Amino acid sequence: MRKPKTANPLEVPSQRPLAHKTANPLEVPSQRPLAQKTATLQLWDSINSFSRRRALFKKGDSILVAVSGGPDSVVLLDFLAKQARSNGLRLCVAHLNHLLRGKAANTDENFVKTLGKTYGLETITARIDVHSLAKKLKMSVEHAARRARYGFLLKTALKQNCPLVATAHHSDDHAETVMLNLMRGTEPKGLLGIPTKRPLGAKGRRRVFVIRPMLAVSRKEIMEYARLNRLPFRKDKTNEDEKYTRNWLRKTLLPLIERRHPRFRTRLLELSEKLTHRLLP
Repeated sequence: MRKPKTANPLEVPSQRPLAHKTANPLEVPSQRPLAQKTATLQLWDSINSFSRRRALFKKGDSILVAVSGGPDSVVLLDFLAKQARSNGLRLCVAHLNHLLRGKAANTDENFVKTLGKTYGLETITARIDVHSLAKKLKMSVEHAARRARYGFLLKTALKQNCPLVATAHHSDDHAETVMLNLMRGTEPKGLLGIPTKRPLGAKGRRRVFVIRPMLAVSRKEIMEYARLNRLPFRKDKTNEDEKYTRNWLRKTLLPLIERRHPRFRTRLLELSEKLTHRLLP
């Protein structure tokens, strides 16, 4: 007897058979089941309130959305796409293939291209051999990848006339960054963690800023939103390897601390906000 065919988790909703009904990516919450609607509106409200308080974006802005294909950036894209009409936002999608994970990296790239089409957005992709760049610049692969990524985002934002670049860093990323800085030794500014908004670069009078509206929410909230809204995403297996200190922090140390202090990550975020007012002009 043949086994029933299961849905490919990498397919976007429009590619799946009609028999397996999925959420319309442009459907408004009022048309959805109660649990889904509640989780969706809660996340939207958290991000919108956070963004208003910190003046991250306003009606009519043009935003380049950095999308890796992972759950965090997919949820960021979904959120901004849903806000675009009511806020008059112009969105473009950007993805950099670092050529670090072979076929998986190419699959990520194709996935993001398809995802952008699903939302009806222009999607810009590029490829950079980060291993070769790291050797050339005599730096770690991690730092070379970061340099290549933000260089690509700046160049693309200027070309697309987008003064804002949105990345999907969330509150857990912030806590991990503060902890990493503490463990490695840091000046007081290292306790500020991931900035909510910072200059990325400029060309003449045209300035580009990185914004991080997802710092308002946790990884748990993001995964729940993706699950309830049946959003497809890619998984990076290197994020599970605890030989990398950040992964060990996320998977082992922070959960251990939170067994005794459940609000530890929130406290770190609050500390960083207080220090920001004291240390930055």
